Amino acid sequence: MSRTTLTSRTFNQNVTEAKRSALEHPVFITDRGNITHVLLNIDHYKEITRNSANIIDLLAMPDAEDIDLEVEPLKDNILKPGDFS
Repeated sequence: MSRTTLTSRTFNQNVTEAKRSALEHPVFITDRGNITHVLLNIDHYKEITRNSANIIDLLAMPDAEDIDLEVEPLKDNILKPGDFS
């Protein structure tokens, strides 16, 4: 996927161009060299957020009884008291 990266100054000077670019691909906006924002068109945003599960659904784990969990025993001395001297 292609992308455009703009400094915040360039974005402020060319908002229309950034919006046009966002119709095709994400536009990353940087502040002092770090990406701080992403501009997406609404259709792309809806697409990537459409089927996201919420935390309650993830914690419920309706098929948890089908999971085979095998846990290896802890090795000796794996837990040691902290040395605060």
